[in-house]
Amino acid sequence: MSVAIRVIPCLDVDAGRVVKGLNFAGLRDAGDPMELAHRYDSAGADELTFLDVTASSSDRETTFDMVARTAEEVFIPLTVGGGVRGVGDVDRLLRCGADKASINTAAVNRPEVIDEITSHFGAQVLVLSLDARRAPGVTPSGFEVTTHGGRRGTGIDAVAWAHEAGERGVGEILLNSIDADGTKDGFDLEMIRAVRAAVRVPLIASGGAGEPAHFPPAVQAGADAVLAASIFHFGPVSALAEVKQAIAAAGYPVR
Repeated sequence: MSVAIRVIPCLDVDAGRVVKGLNFAGLRDAGDPMELAHRYDSAGADELTFLDVTASSSDRETTFDMVARTAEEVFIPLTVGGGVRGVGDVDRLLRCGADKASINTAAVNRPEVIDEITSHFGAQVLVLSLDARRAPGVTPSGFEVTTHGGRRGTGIDAVAWAHEAGERGVGEILLNSIDADGTKDGFDLEMIRAVRAAVRVPLIASGGAGEPAHFPPAVQAGADAVLAASIFHFGPVSALAEVKQAIAAAGYPVR
């Protein structure tokens, strides 16, 4: 593996504040988006992901003015998701300063939107955010796609959906484990391996990181990038550097 593993803090935003919960529920305040964005940029984050966690469930647009203000604070790639429904939303996000747009619910409802966005802007701007949970007996892989911020099950097989999205041309896949989210018990390695085997595009692992030692196993399972929130928001200021050190110590290249 020669490409550096990316370490990506995630800003889950609701009502203008960064929040974090457990299994996508029980959200608590974690700070100001602009302050955290600036801190992570200065600390050496490779990218930053900004997710408006209630935009789809509340049937509203992403908070574009906050995206613009966040983009002014960072000089690293910024991915924005939440309420992205089509070409027009992606265009507006890019004009606000985002480098990539993340789509979930709208793509599940109408997969053709992936083709429309990527044909218009190129694959490099589109990230599929796949919120999956364990569902034995419900789907062939045992993992189910959810929408609306993890609030609704779909009956769709998460591994099959990841494969379809990759074939349709998404630039990368952000795999969010709802069961692991906020637990700080480590990434869902089985889920990462299953999706890695089904897709050729870069894979970002998310959900469950609680300490630097949790990150190298996610990379070994097939992640090209690792995304986390709690360990960075509530951990020591040195957490980001410690995560990179752990990945490097395991023999993987980091920036």
